[in-house]
Amino acid sequence: MKDICKDLYDEYELLDSIVSGLSDAEWEMVTPFYGWTIKDEISHIAYYDEAARLSATSQEAFTLHMTKMLEGFTTFDDMHAKVNQVGGRLSVPDLLGWWRKERNQLIAEYQKLDPKDRLPWYGPTMSARSSATARLMETWAHGQDIVDALKVTRSGTDRLKHIAHIGVSTFGWTFKNRGMEIPGKKVQVVLTAPSGDIWSWNPEEKNEMIKGAAQDFCLVVTQRRNVLDTELEVTGKTAQEWMKIAQAFAGPAEDGPLPGVRKLSIKI
Repeated sequence: MKDICKDLYDEYELLDSIVSGLSDAEWEMVTPFYGWTIKDEISHIAYYDEAARLSATSQEAFTLHMTKMLEGFTTFDDMHAKVNQVGGRLSVPDLLGWWRKERNQLIAEYQKLDPKDRLPWYGPTMSARSSATARLMETWAHGQDIVDALKVTRSGTDRLKHIAHIGVSTFGWTFKNRGMEIPGKKVQVVLTAPSGDIWSWNPEEKNEMIKGAAQDFCLVVTQRRNVLDTELEVTGKTAQEWMKIAQAFAGPAEDGPLPGVRKLSIKI
């Protein structure tokens, strides 16, 4: 767990460095993600960091937490309102304090676990390593909403490999989650990391391929960009269909942004 915990810590610290110096007005800026404010985004991350901490420490405590959260839940807006009840009521300094406490305690709990330990979550259980990786992905994705709202740059890092791996591994689930038949063949994915390294998956597939920058792929699978607003090379019918509906995160099927909606001149 050492490596993923370090990468998760670094991802938290990067986002913290972006938001900690914002003015009160900037905290209330609306992001491109469902009209959430920057404060909403951090509140959301902190809430699920707390949930992940409970998951990593006590199945009973997590189950109680989940039961309370799902009471009366019918729509995405209902869920957001309930999740935001905690952080949304806090002042910005108190919100930052809560988030820092929860994420640091979460990492401390992850470090006690074996990567293969099974942890409860809102759907199927997941391994401790997958849980930590999912927290990194969510922090990065909501961080993208924030930098898009602020129109600032954010340097890419090779921590993106964790997110890219989730993107590739949720290929079949993306189709199943929409009630669609899972394609018989996988898609070869060849990505260039920010460091210049080449990451690849499914090299045996020759007729279905996605090739390009790792950050572009991660933006698409987390639904922060439409594939047409990236420079990804997408070859094959299955690859094209996948990139239209890719969803690396859990929950009901969601649609990413339409072409041009989140095409900002930002270097990631």
